Amino acid sequence: MLKKLYPDYIFPTIQDIDDDFFRKLNIRFLIMDIDNTLVPYTCPEPTKQAHAFLQRLKKENIAGGFVSNNHAARVELFNKTIGLPYICNAKKPFTAGIKKLMKIIEADKMHTALIGDQIFTDIYGGNRAGLTTILVNPIESSETPFFAFKRKYEKMVLKKMEEEKKICLKSTDAQNILQ
Repeated sequence: MLKKLYPDYIFPTIQDIDDDFFRKLNIRFLIMDIDNTLVPYTCPEPTKQAHAFLQRLKKENIAGGFVSNNHAARVELFNKTIGLPYICNAKKPFTAGIKKLMKIIEADKMHTALIGDQIFTDIYGGNRAGLTTILVNPIESSETPFFAFKRKYEKMVLKKMEEEKKICLKSTDAQNILQ
């Protein structure tokens, strides 16, 4: 059970993922969380950094879309200038929303990755769906008490992963998550 919580890859931010990463893994589809992955919760529209990341995906011919647990109005506002397919109220870590988006973008498991900032929703859901999973540090460090509570347990999961895999998560991997 615990291994289903382990991400396949960890990056500090979306900007730290270079173009070769997706090529090497033969990733042609990317399912993305929005809040605290691409933009802060408090940011209703895409930032320059989010637009730059999405442009890089387009340049690499990587199709994508958003799977968010947030409500339709929030996701629609964020996606207004982007126009990618999306699923809102996805209820991650359940896989129905992830699989629904995969069907819409005609993605297959072998060539699809999911990127998010939360282990218990994004990573667990992506792993349950059989996808490559990528964890990024949350953009905003100040969160609601509920998320702060969850982050405490996420740190425990990452420590356990580090011990089991006998790896050292360096600053270029997930130092901010482990602090």
